[in-house]
Formats: sequence, structure tokens, C-alpha cells
Amino acid sequence: MISFLGAQQFLFFLLHTFWEVGRSQVHYSVPEEAKHGTFVGRIAQDLGLEVGELISRLFRVVSKGRRDYLEVNVQNGILFVNSRIDREELCGRSPVCSIHLEVIVDKPLQVFHVEVEIKDINDNPPLFPVKEQKLFIPESRLLDSRFPVEGASDSDIGSNALLSYRLSASDYFILEIKSKNDQKEEVPEHHLILSATDGGKPELTGTVQLLITVLDVNDNAPTFERSEYEVKIMENAAPGTLVIRLNASDADEGTNREILYSFNSLAPPVIKDKFHINADTGEISIQGHLDFEDVNSYEIRVDATDKGTPPMIGHCTVLVEVQDANDNVPNISVTSLSLPVREDAPPGTVIASIRVSDRDSGPNGQVTCSLSSPGPFTLVSTFRNYYSLVLEGSVDRERVPAYELVVTARDGGKPALWTTAGVSVAIEDVNDNAPAFEQPVYTVFVKENNPPGSHIFTVSASDPDAQENALVSYSLVERRVGERPLSSYVSVHSESGKVYALQPLDHEELELLQFQVSARDAGFPPLGSNVSLQVFVLDENDNPPVVLPPHSGSGAAGVAATELVSQSVTAGHVVAKIRAVDADSGYNAWLSYELQPELGVGRSPFRVGLYTGEISLTRALEESDGPRQTLLVLVKDHGEPALSTTATVRVSVVENGQTSKAFSGASGISAKAGMGKEPALVDVNVYLIIAICSVSSLLVLSLLLYVALRCSSPPQASYGPSKPTLVCSSEMGSWSYSQQRRQVCSGEGAAKNDLMAFSPNLPPCPVSGERGQKQNPMFR
Repeated sequence: MISFLGAQQFLFFLLHTFWEVGRSQVHYSVPEEAKHGTFVGRIAQDLGLEVGELISRLFRVVSKGRRDYLEVNVQNGILFVNSRIDREELCGRSPVCSIHLEVIVDKPLQVFHVEVEIKDINDNPPLFPVKEQKLFIPESRLLDSRFPVEGASDSDIGSNALLSYRLSASDYFILEIKSKNDQKEEVPEHHLILSATDGGKPELTGTVQLLITVLDVNDNAPTFERSEYEVKIMENAAPGTLVIRLNASDADEGTNREILYSFNSLAPPVIKDKFHINADTGEISIQGHLDFEDVNSYEIRVDATDKGTPPMIGHCTVLVEVQDANDNVPNISVTSLSLPVREDAPPGTVIASIRVSDRDSGPNGQVTCSLSSPGPFTLVSTFRNYYSLVLEGSVDRERVPAYELVVTARDGGKPALWTTAGVSVAIEDVNDNAPAFEQPVYTVFVKENNPPGSHIFTVSASDPDAQENALVSYSLVERRVGERPLSSYVSVHSESGKVYALQPLDHEELELLQFQVSARDAGFPPLGSNVSLQVFVLDENDNPPVVLPPHSGSGAAGVAATELVSQSVTAGHVVAKIRAVDADSGYNAWLSYELQPELGVGRSPFRVGLYTGEISLTRALEESDGPRQTLLVLVKDHGEPALSTTATVRVSVVENGQTSKAFSGASGISAKAGMGKEPALVDVNVYLIIAICSVSSLLVLSLLLYVALRCSSPPQASYGPSKPTLVCSSEMGSWSYSQQRRQVCSGEGAAKNDLMAFSPNLPPCPVSGERGQKQNPMFR
């Protein structure tokens, strides 16, 4: 029901539009020969247009195939006579004469039709074909004999062309009146004046002088069966086609009855061009091409002259009516194009005015117009032989940038003739599409310590619009990253979309940088969209291990603490534990410990745990070992290249039960305490290793599940101060742990501390970079 009502409303809208287009017709009349500037009508007011908008809306008047007889003053909207109008020159003897005007205004396009009828005035007098006609009359002609005289013609129409004749006074001749006078003709020559007066106001008159000579010879003139013959012939009749065969008779005998046929000497040249008469048989045939559209009837005056002396002449008139044939193809004229069409143009918008014509008449000249080829367009008849090309639906330049329409005009003849005309309708773009990125989130991996200004990624958005509507510029969506603005870290080139790191990035300071880039077109109003970037800063081995107190040399007086060991301890006793940290992550923070041999010293009783940093005895102490020893421990990470540092441990051997007060304040560790803590330290280390293994196992399972889910679903945008969950492995086969300070920034929030376990046994994670560029993996 909803769709049906919608269709009804749309149909009503179209009908209303077509009515508005079709009813815009105004009719005026003006007499011919009116002077320049003669008022015709207030055309702007009658068409419902605002006079003040005529110039801005490009008001113009088009008269198809006519001179500029009429003009419009765009200042006041008045239609006036611009040049002399001669009705007879414009329309001939057609009973109706009018000038058709197309009034066109733009923004939006509107087409109006105006008819200006040209009224006839009595400005043409009757005209005879010659100034003097000569008649030769034998003296023996009887009373009431008639002698044809060529009449006058008047170019006007109606009552202005209604002619009446009168003859000057004569004792022997009257005009169209039979005389009862039986007297004989004695005057051999008569001079008469024939006048023709029209019915106009004022009346106009034409005259001709008649010179009548009385002959004393042959007394019977040839006569035709009828004084007037009517013949119909098709305009496409071939040359040589018989029109009529005339037959005249003469009552005389001998040569006086022999007749010759000819066209009247006053016949116009067109008669002799189009027709031929056989002098002996009286047959009239076609000898030229007849065209109904040029001349549709001919009046042929034929003389039949006998061979008497003097010759006698008989007259008749042949009226030839030329019948129309469908020999003219319709003509199509496309004007007033309002192109290109904006893709947001509403239904009912007039695109072009189309005029069709056919020189034929009757059904042969009745033309129907149709539109073919797909597209939301239709033809609306607005006036006689005038159509408007109207938009009836929506258009989308991104889907169809142009339409090639074909207009077909077909007449009503049998067989019908038709012609076609192409109309190319281009669609003008409007800014109706925002720039779009291929994906909503991009993940970028960048090594720390990058050079300032280095290119790290390129964003690219496409806009299906055209010209400036598709011109995309890029900018950062500014926000705070901790205490600093985002623009202090990265920038984006407004035209190319290249993202640059403005300063070296530090993985230990900023592990993840999340921000948005905006793409905006140059249309009006502009449209835009955003894309999120996740920039992971990959760790490099740029931080050496740091030994924590008390063996870092940061104690009192800048020297390492002294460890006290009882002389009676056995092998395996833990003397001290080196604690060191690395600010890096992954393998770069995985530390190992080595005891450096002393020069000139034999086999040392001490060893250090490779990964625990615990210094313990390999054997019982001997007197030869001396009371004091200085141990140098090398702490090294697993980066490439590896970085290292050293820790110095001073060991003082004391006798059983003795307490060294000199070193107790500095080291805080007594021999008794050392002996008591030995099993405790071992237990703590075992528990710590077990806990780390448990947590790492759980983490491995969680990460495997996460990787499986991540590979099966598209990446989603993530915002907020959360830790990244991507965990990758390396080629190493061992594991360690690191407690360090991390920062994960997404433009807001503060830094967080964490304790993370790193598993090298996981497969390497896929790395996404700029357009398929490979990045170094990040290990955790």
C-alpha cells in the first residue's frame, strides 16, 4: 500500500509538472506594417515572470526560421515590434498568419510558447498582369458574345481581396451583361477601361485599358465543351504524365475550323516550366517536378485558335490541384539545452526543447515523437510540434556519467517516414560522496630510534566524485599524547597522505601510538571520513643492562658492598645475588651472567648462575684462597649486537662465630645470616621459576587462542590506554622475564607498569606495514 501511494504521488507530480510546462502559452495579435516600437503585450507579466529576474535568469526569445520581427525589453518585460512585418511576404495567401516565439529562461530552465497573430490590412491594390490587353473581334460576332479578359489579383486576404469590376461607358460593350441592342458595329476600334475595386476600407482600385479591334473575317471562334476544367494529380507524378486532353470545336469549314492549342500568352512562366501542351491534340502533360509543399494548385488558361484569317480564339481554364504525397522526412530540431544535468536535479526538471516538423500536409505531415534508450527521461508535448525533454527520476554520475538518448520523429503517412536525432545528456557531479579508506584501521610497525622526519606509512582515500569534489586532502585529528600534542610525534602530508615521524620514537617511552587521520574533499560543502592508525614501536637493543644496588657501585663512597662468608661453608653455598635489569624488551632484555677470571689467580672457588645471577661456592674455602677476593661479573643481554655491563662483588672470609663490625654497616649481611639464608634463597628461586613457568604456559595458551581469533576475523579499531595484546616469538629456545617500565599511548591516558612473560616458542606473528612492506618482528 505504501509503494502504491508513493507511485500515485510521483505520477501526480509528473502530471502537474507537464501541465505547468504545457500551459505556458500566450496569444497576441498585431497588424502588419506596424511601426518599430509598437506595443504588443506585457509578456513577462502574462507568463508569470518577475521583471527584475529577467536578466539574471538569462531571459531570451527565439523565433524559429524568422527574422527578429519582435523583441522584448528586458527592463520592463514588454514585447514590441522590432522590424517591418509584411503579412504577404511572411505567409502569402494563407488565411492564418502567426509568428511562434519560444521564450526561454534559465536557472531553472523554463520554456514558454507565445503566438503572435499578424492581422491583414488593405495595403495591396488589385493588379492586372499587363497594362493593356488586346482583343480582336470579328464584325460578324453576334450580340451577347463573350470575350474573356484576364482579371486582376490582390495579395491581401478576406474582404481586402474581394474584387468587383466595372467597365467604362461604351455603346457596344457591357461587363457581364447581355445587350438587347441589335444595331451593327460600325466603329472598327474601341478603347475601354476595366476597373477592379477591392472591399477594403478604404477601397483600393486597379485598372486596365482594353483596346478592341473589330475584324471582318472568320465569324466562328472555337469553343470548348466547358469553360473550366478541374484536374487532380499527385505531386510525385513522373514527367510525361497526362494531365488532361482538351477538345474544342469550330463551326466553320475548311481551314477555319482547324484548331491549334496553346497556353495563354499571359500565362506565368511557372506554367510553361511545369506543363506542356500539344498544339495539335490539346493534351496537357507534366514536364517538370511538381512539389505540393511549394505550389499546391495551378490555374492554366488555354487558347484554342483556328487557322482562319483573321484567326478566331476560344478560351478555357484548367484548374490543376496537386495532391500531397508522403515524400518529406520529418525534421527534428533540439534547442534550449540545459546541460549538463546536475545529479541532484529533482524529477520534472526540463532539460531541452525539441521541435519537430514535416513539410507534408494532412496525415503525411502529422508527426509523433518518441524517446528510446534507457534512462530516467521522458518527452512531454507542450505545444504544436513542440516537446520538452524532462527528467522523471534520479541520476547518479558515479553510476552513469552520461546518457545517449535517441529521439525518433515519425509521420502518419503510409508507409510512414521517420528520422532520428541523438541527444547526449551529461551528468554534472555534486559532492555526494565522502572520501573512503580501504579499511577502517591500519596497523604499522616502526623500529625505534628512527631518523627524524622518516616516512612510516601512507594513507590513501578514494572519492568517486569528479574534479574538486574528488580532490582529497589529509590532516591529523589532533589530540593529546600524554602531556604532549599528537602533532609533535607525527605529521601527514596534506596531498600525498604520507605519514612522517617527526622525532625518534622510543619503545621504552612509547610502545603503541594510536591516532586518526582525516580525509576531506574540496567540494562544497566538504565531506570527510577518518581512519585509525596503530603504530607499534618495535624495540631495538639500545639499552645496556643495569646492575641494581648493592652491587651497582652506587652505595656509600661509590663502591660495591662487601659480602661476608664464613670459612666453614661448603660447596653450593650462595654468597651473593646479582640483580640487573634491562630497559629493552624481549630478547634484548634477556640477561645472562658470567664470572670473569682474575689474572694470576688459580681456580676460583666461586661461580655465578648463568641466568639467576647467584654467586655460589664450587668447593670449600681454603687458606690459599686468601681472606678477601674481588669478583667481576659480566652481565650481558641477548640483543644483536649484545650490550653488557659489569658488577663487582667483594667477598671477605671470616672465621666461625666472628662478626665483622667494620663491614656489617656497609653490607648488612653477616656470616650467620648468610649461612641461614642459603636454603631460603634456593627455595625462593625455585618457587619463582615455577611461578614464571605456570604464568608463561597460561599466557602461551591465551595468545594461541587470540592469534587464531585474530586470523579468522578482520582487525577492529581499538582505542584507550590499554596494553597491546600481540605477542610474538623469536628463534631462541629459552625464556626469561623482565620487569620494566612501559608506556602504551593512544592519545590519552597515563603510562602503566606491567610484568610480562616472553615465550620464544610461539610462531612469528604476521606483520602489516605500509602497502605490503615487511617490518621487523617484535619479540615479547
